[in-house]
Amino acid sequence: MTGASVPPPRPSAADPLPVSPGLGDVMTAARMPRKSVQLDKRVLLISTIAILLAATCALIAQWLTALIGIVTNFAFYGRWSTELTSPAGNHLGAWVILVPVVGGLIVGAMARWGSAAIRGHGIPEAMEQVLLNQSRIPPRITFLKPVSSAVAIGTGGPFGAEGPIIATGGALGSLIGQLMHVTAIERKTLLAAGAAAGMAAVFGSPISAVILAVELLLFELRPRSLIPVALAATTATGIRYAMVGSHAVFAMPQVAIPGAGALLFYVLLGAALGFISVGVTRAVYAVEDAFDRLPIHWMWWPALGGLAVGVVGFFAPLTLGVGYTNIEQIVSGGFALNALMFLCAMKFLSWVIALGSGTSGGTLAPLFTIGGALGAAAGMLAAPLLPRLGIDPRIAGLVGMAAMFAGASRAVLASIVFAFETTLQPAGLLPLLGGCSMAYLVSCLCMRQTIMTEKIARRGVRVPSEYAADYLDQVLVRDSCSRDLTVLNAADDLGSVRRWLASGDAKAQFLGYPVLDQTGNLRGIVTRRQLLDAQNADAKGVGELLPTAPIIVFEDNSLREAADHMVEEKVGSVAVVTREAPQKIVGVLTRGDLVTAHTRRLSEARDANRQIRVRQAIRERLRRTPDGG
Repeated sequence: MTGASVPPPRPSAADPLPVSPGLGDVMTAARMPRKSVQLDKRVLLISTIAILLAATCALIAQWLTALIGIVTNFAFYGRWSTELTSPAGNHLGAWVILVPVVGGLIVGAMARWGSAAIRGHGIPEAMEQVLLNQSRIPPRITFLKPVSSAVAIGTGGPFGAEGPIIATGGALGSLIGQLMHVTAIERKTLLAAGAAAGMAAVFGSPISAVILAVELLLFELRPRSLIPVALAATTATGIRYAMVGSHAVFAMPQVAIPGAGALLFYVLLGAALGFISVGVTRAVYAVEDAFDRLPIHWMWWPALGGLAVGVVGFFAPLTLGVGYTNIEQIVSGGFALNALMFLCAMKFLSWVIALGSGTSGGTLAPLFTIGGALGAAAGMLAAPLLPRLGIDPRIAGLVGMAAMFAGASRAVLASIVFAFETTLQPAGLLPLLGGCSMAYLVSCLCMRQTIMTEKIARRGVRVPSEYAADYLDQVLVRDSCSRDLTVLNAADDLGSVRRWLASGDAKAQFLGYPVLDQTGNLRGIVTRRQLLDAQNADAKGVGELLPTAPIIVFEDNSLREAADHMVEEKVGSVAVVTREAPQKIVGVLTRGDLVTAHTRRLSEARDANRQIRVRQAIRERLRRTPDGG
């Protein structure tokens, strides 16, 4: 080829190429995608750590419960005891108003001079660290969170112990992950394992603890994370059984399987609770916004919230403290209708102000109390009006408490299973499924964020709300790669190639040009920019612009594997080969091909939306037609 000539037409990649004897050399030198495996042996190490972590979290749960008992007994009864006692039986009179105020002052001081991250119920903060900071929670949270929560709850805060324990377990898992220098994914797994272990240690609910971790912390359902978290929840529950027994946390009398009419009522009740959960969520953040507008430092807000807790607690002592006995009484039918409504209103008022003030507390137990009271009250009102339906107020209370949490947090599966695990009532499963699903539906339609995500969403954090199989993992390279290619020879003169490109005869191949050696074997891919920007172009051959080994993917690789490979190699295109003849190029895959692969998915979504619009138009036309024809 002379310097002024234009290279002759290039062979097509579809043309047969001679088989190279250097098959082993190509396979050894070529840079290929990592072999995709579902699990590797490292999961055994992470699972072992998760089990040890769970055992520690189970002990911490008992320690924190004892600490809450110590603070409660000292603050309300002036005695030293680790027994978890309700503050409702105190004889302090009006002085009870000052006890939560003192607790709020202590929490505010700990937040200001310790860590502001102890404010709130902990799960949104853990979600934020998972999404933005590779699951790194500051180590001091491991100590400050349980102590501040014990002070807040022990001095009458209307919160459950489960939120702080979940946050503490997650912080401990994150700390272990930071000390061991594991990967970000493994650290996230340990964080979720600690959180699940904390919840399981409090309620003896391992399955719902795992589901809650999946729905709110892991944002995935993969063996690499599910196995360690499940083993951690199992371990924590086993230790709880050994220490306090395996009885139901919220024991309730045996109930009968509901009939069709009663089931319909529970489903409609779930929908109603869905609407109420939206209002409750908005109320929490409205109160929080109101505190933000106060002209005083946020350190003093928990004391103001404590003042509200004390005033409400003076008139309604049952609102003080964790309130687990209240939940048990609700699902057991232990409250009269008037008492239920009063407890619901006062608990909501106390909790929403305290939580909005930024003190350290949880959301699960208050939401269960409020939702359970509403559900049981609705059951009591409906049962005599519709006697043939066989409505049981106890099941209504069970559905109400789970539906309230499902609507507020959208952890719908965790809510269903949790209500079953804590009551051990199989007859409630079907009503729970229907009621929680309806609450979830209403919440999704009426509210963009949840009680768990609103706070961090305001900071610009996008929280995943749907979990679906990776579409790119379902499409193979052979179905998306480009096969109509123009190729170059490694020995081609760069000057001639550049003049060929400038002449306009060259095919506009922005994905690059595959380069073959003299035997037709693949050497690599050179881009148009590399060809045009090369220095001393007339003195070099095309082959000198290539790396020492080609970057390839196989036809049977998934687009996800190919995309990850392209990111790791920092290239915009890769050569596609077959496993039978890896020296023979059959196509090129580019970033544009990865984008184009989503066309079918988007087309299916558009077709579904088009069908919905057609049906809506037909219904609208029928509605406007006088005779309905």
